[in-house]
Formats: sequence, C-alpha cells, structure tokens
Amino acid sequence: MGEGMNNAPTRPGAGIEQEQFLAILSREEALTRFDAALFPRAVPVERRRLADALGMALAEDVVAPIDVPPFDRANVDGFAARSTDLAEAGEGRGVKLVLNDERIACGTEPALPVLGGTATPISTGGPIPRGADAVIMVEHTEPAGEGIAVRRAASPGQFISYAGSDIARGETLLRAGTLIGSREIGMLAACGIASVPVARKPKVAVISTGDELVQPGAPLPSAGIYDTNGAIVSAAIAENGGEPVFLGAFPDDEATLEAAMREALAGHDMLILSGGTSKGAGDVSHRIIARLGKPGIIAHGVALKPGKPLCLAVCDGKPVVILPGFPTSAMFTFHDMIVPVLRRMAGLPPRTDAHVTATVPLRVPSELGRTEFVMISLVEGQEGLVAYPTSKGSGAITSFAQADGFVRIEALADHLPVGAQVEVTLFTPQVHVPDLVIIGSHCTGLDRVLAPLVQQGLSVRSLSVGSLGGLAAARRGECDVAPIHLFDERTKSYNEPFLSPGLELVPGWRRMQGFVHRKGDARFEGLSAEVAVKAALADPACLLVNRNQGAGTRILIDALLGGARPEGYWNQPKSHNAVAAAVSQGRADWGVTIAPVADAAGLGFIPLAEEHYDFALVSARRERPPVQAFLAALHSPEVRQALEEAGFRPA
Repeated sequence: MGEGMNNAPTRPGAGIEQEQFLAILSREEALTRFDAALFPRAVPVERRRLADALGMALAEDVVAPIDVPPFDRANVDGFAARSTDLAEAGEGRGVKLVLNDERIACGTEPALPVLGGTATPISTGGPIPRGADAVIMVEHTEPAGEGIAVRRAASPGQFISYAGSDIARGETLLRAGTLIGSREIGMLAACGIASVPVARKPKVAVISTGDELVQPGAPLPSAGIYDTNGAIVSAAIAENGGEPVFLGAFPDDEATLEAAMREALAGHDMLILSGGTSKGAGDVSHRIIARLGKPGIIAHGVALKPGKPLCLAVCDGKPVVILPGFPTSAMFTFHDMIVPVLRRMAGLPPRTDAHVTATVPLRVPSELGRTEFVMISLVEGQEGLVAYPTSKGSGAITSFAQADGFVRIEALADHLPVGAQVEVTLFTPQVHVPDLVIIGSHCTGLDRVLAPLVQQGLSVRSLSVGSLGGLAAARRGECDVAPIHLFDERTKSYNEPFLSPGLELVPGWRRMQGFVHRKGDARFEGLSAEVAVKAALADPACLLVNRNQGAGTRILIDALLGGARPEGYWNQPKSHNAVAAAVSQGRADWGVTIAPVADAAGLGFIPLAEEHYDFALVSARRERPPVQAFLAALHSPEVRQALEEAGFRPA
C-alpha cells in the first residue's frame, strides 16, 4: 500500500529493481487524456417514483406544468375583503363590514363576490373570492351585530399568495443534474409530478491492495495497518453520486488480484483501487491493467504533490483508477482528479465545500417577540458574499430549493439593517458561489439562454426581483447582468434611459405585451388594445388585475390608464402567470401579460406593444469567462431559434 517514489529501494527479498515511471504528465494533460478516452458518453437514465428518487440526479430539465398555487389563496384565517374599504380603520376607529353568507374553506370554490362594505370568512389556504384583494386576520376584528368591526387597515395583497407566486407554469422547475433531496421532492409533488427521469448511479467497485492491510474490527498484527482507504474511498464515492461496492483488500499476488479486477469490471461501471501503483517490485496493479481492455493506461505518474503515482486507465470504455496508497495522497487525487469524472458519469454538477459569512443587501423586516429564520441565496458582491433573502411566504416550497442556508433574527430585533454582517447556517456543508449571477425581471425566455450554460458546467443563479430591483443590484455590483424591460415615457424608448455609469445595455429579445381576456367575452372581441381598455374602463363591473410596482408591465398599464384607478387596480400580483390565472379563473376580467403566457392559459390576446427585454451588464464584469459564455449563448443560432419557437423575437 506504499506511496512509492522513483528511486525508493526495492522491498526486502524482492530481488528486482524498481521500475521507473514512463512519463510524468501535467495535471491538465492527464485530465485531458482521461476525459478524451471516456467522453462523450450517454448517462444511463431510469424513471423513478418520487419516493425512490431521493439522492438521485435529474436526467432532464423539469418544467412546471401548473402554477403553484393554482389560484390566489389566503395565508391566514380571517376575512377576505377590499383594502379600499379599510383605509380609515385603526385602533380608535373600527370599520364595520357586513359578512357574506358563505364561509370559504380549503377546497371550497367561492360562490359570492366581495362587494364594497362586505367581507367573507375564509380559512388558511382558501381561494380568494372575486372582488377581494386582502385578507384580514381574525385577531384584528371583533363581532359587530351581523358583521365585524375591523380595527386595522389592510394593504392590497395582504396575507394573499397569488397564483403562480411560488412556481409559475412553464418555468424551469429543476434542471438536469440537480440532486434530488426532500426539498426538490416537495417541489415536484406540489406540481403533481409523480415520477422523474434520473441518472442511474454508476456502480463503482472498490479494492484495496497490500499484504499489510487489516480490515477495521480485526486484531492488528505486528507490521499490519488498518485499511482506511477502502472505507474513505467508498464514502467519497457515495457523496459524489456513485454506488460504492467494497470488494475487500487483496494481497500483492498478481493472479489473485487480476481475477478480482476482472470480476469487478464485469459487474460494475468503474473500478477504483488504492495502492499498488508505484511500480515497485511488489506493486502489480498497473501491470494487470494492460490485459484488461483497450486502450489501457492513459496516465501513470502525474505532477502532483502528493499524488505523483496516480494511474488513470480506461478498459473497454470503463474507467480504472489506481490511487496512491497513503490515505492523504489518495484523497487529494480522488477529489481533484476523479470526483469530476465520477460526478459527470452520475449526471451531477461539480461540487465545492465552503462555510461563509455574508452581507445583507436589503432591509429584512421581522416580527418582534419571535426568533425568525430567513432563507438566503448567496451571490458575490464587491466586498464579499451577499445574502439575498429568497422566501416567497410561509407556504412557498421553492424557497428551500433555491436557498443556500438561513440567517437568524433574534426575538428582540424587528429587522436586519441594510449592510448587516450575518452568520449563514448552510443547509449542507457544500456551497458554491455561482459562476454567473442574474438579478432582475424574470422571463421564461431566459431559461432558453441559460440551458446551454448549465450544460457546459457553469453554475447559474437567477433571482427575480423586478426590473428596478435588478438595476439596483447591478449598481451595487451584486450581479453580472440585470434583465430589465422599462419604458421611458419622456424618450418613448426602452431601457437605455434607465442605465447609470458602469452599466451597458445588451439587447435581448422582443416580447409582445397584450390585453388579455377570457375567450368569448363579447366586450372585447374584435377590438384593438386601446379600444378594449376604454371599453373596460367604461364598465364599472369590469375588474382589472394589475401588476406590482417596479415591474415594467406596471409602467405600461399606468400609461394606458392615464391616471384612472378602475376596479381591481390594487390587485397587484408579481408575475405574468398570476395575471393570466386571475383572468382565466374569473377573478378578474382583463389584464396585461405577454403572449406566450396568454397562449398557455388559453386566453384571448390583443397585441398592445412589443416590449424590449434587455440586459443591463455590469461593465467591470464583461470580461469574466461566465459573462462571455452568457453573451455567446445569447447570440448563438441555437438559442435564437429556441427563443423564436417559444414566441419571442430575438433582437
């Protein structure tokens, strides 16, 4: 099991001079040759039910088939109401509301609209009825005759999870290579997905070699040592997507070892040995490889310290690795040289370990009297790591999957201030700061650009905070690019007027915004968008579903309305999918969204304006390789074709 060096003496009694390494390769050359002999190769795929997919790697991207939640729902027990009715409510002034004659529970379809001056009792998870744009907590009300008195004002969207606010139909839910854990299983189950295609774990045979080896638990004789490599290599294989099969330790007997190696290769996808690679007289593993298959040894002797005796081989398409015998050398070389190959065979991305502290870029509010845990995603800022809060609400599932860890806010604090240094508790010991960070407005077209980057092995983090939020992050140097679609009324142009020094505009694509309505609605059939808006404003019973402040679509809607505040104006979900869901489900009659989303929801669509979805690029980051890869993908013929097929027009 010795490490072995070029001029080391022969073993006592061997009577044979030690062989020299044929050639010492650089680490890069050895890896290049090893990869060329193994790849490309198909990753074996099998379909597994969710309960059996834990710990497996997704073999294909998974696209969300539905919105989650599929409808606007209440986050608390209370009363669905109109926020405008409660503008004057306070502790010293109660506002009385008449209760509608129904109670909405989970799974109950609302039958009555919430009209002015009324409220409907609703349970947590219940669908929001037409006309309501807020939920009042029971604790903030008291009985008043046949109704209730409300002593606290409500803001639009209060205690409501909008349709698609957690997961939007059509977005890439999980990417190929994602390791499936309990959080990912929860996301898949929330979308009704019962089984997924996963990469079959490569079965890896592990053999230790050396006359001196004793298995843990057995008595240790004189001059014997316990076999640590068998256990540690097996564990490292399992950590990196393989299925280890430890076959035991074998003495330095060529015939016995050759039989074991042949049997191992016959029944497994990969063989890893430790020891027997130094070309000493008693080290025989490397001599056997030449008889096991073609091409045989790829590299024997690599310029590493420690780890020089590493032997890499491929026998009839199966990798064979002989690690140095010393455990430290074996682990250095395994993690540096073998893990990337093993994870690639297992359909997994690269893996990096880290433990970090970070800065909070935004004020994070908290409730006094409770210790609060806030999930975060890590990105690289100008002065170190930045922790972005990722929670979408107490019912959101994706927060777990998108988070690297969490920070704790103590019970006596009501917020974390901007710029606070926080200790991050990681969900796993491994965290990798993304190669490419994108913060801003989300579009399903962005998935078409990022897919080839992920296939190249780049890690990408995309955070949806709206166009204005993305610009702010770009100015602070917390992202590489910020997707934006902002229209400037003064210049009648998109995006360019909103840039500041240090940012440059990269054209993306054009997407058609339009007036959406339910098909068959006679009020809007055959009209232009401008005329349809006028018709909607002329009908007091016609409900709008708006968009949130900071969204480019909201700026467009406000320009269309010309200062008007029609019914539904304060219903302001944060995504195109939520707008489509509100209209298709009858909780609103019209709104503005993009054509691909309207088509997916089966809505009537009247083209309004072709908006520019572009990217604010941080100039100082332009030459970074991941940014260059992003720009190359954005302008590649394959991505442009994918965008066109999805209903977008590349710039």
